[in-house]
Amino acid sequence: MKAALDVHYGRKGATAACVVFENWADAAPVEVHRTTVANPAGYRAGRFYERELPCLLAVLRTAGREFESIVIDGYVHLKPGAGKGLGQHLREALSYPVVVIGVAKNPLKVADRFVPVVRGRSAKPLFVSAAGCPPSAARKAILAMHGPYRIPTLLKLADRLARGG
Repeated sequence: MKAALDVHYGRKGATAACVVFENWADAAPVEVHRTTVANPAGYRAGRFYERELPCLLAVLRTAGREFESIVIDGYVHLKPGAGKGLGQHLREALSYPVVVIGVAKNPLKVADRFVPVVRGRSAKPLFVSAAGCPPSAARKAILAMHGPYRIPTLLKLADRLARGG
């Protein structure tokens, strides 16, 4: 199984969403999970993982299963000297082998080892990175995901669920 994760921060905490699916081309999830984290860490430049990682781990515990692949909103790798990306922190925090694919909507100067991926009719790329598989395999997976637009259907669903929809 695979999972698409996202987190949204509000005044009363953070909501993390997990969209579970079986195949990259799936149009609908097998199941969805949401959890609330009451007091997430504040944002600190260069240490985004301190805020986001506990929320991702919380929703993964709610899902109660191990995944072969997890897709996150963000980068997996940062340039040397900048630390690790959120995806690498997530992969290291899990007790099982997993492919983590990062899909970022915006470029980040300190990001490293990503490939631009153009989907649908959009001229604006997604920035895809991965740990546990080559970037080319991550690119292929994101291109195979359902949806005619820049953001794949199930990633959009994870975002909507995290926002409370």
